[in-house]
Amino acid sequence: MQHQLEVTGMTCGHCEMAVKKAVQRLDPQAQVEIERARHQVRIESQQPRTELARVIAEEGYTVA
Repeated sequence: MQHQLEVTGMTCGHCEMAVKKAVQRLDPQAQVEIERARHQVRIESQQPRTELARVIAEEGYTVA
């Protein structure tokens, strides 16, 4: 299942890595693509959107 989330607060490569690692802790098979300048995170995962948003928010980022 493909999810597209708007995530604000990412300012650098470290932020991108933190988001990617958080998602992959929840679902190690997840494919994560991030467009930081557009605040877009695309995730291919079987996990529900709410869970993906939760783990990203736990890292300190805002998910719209």
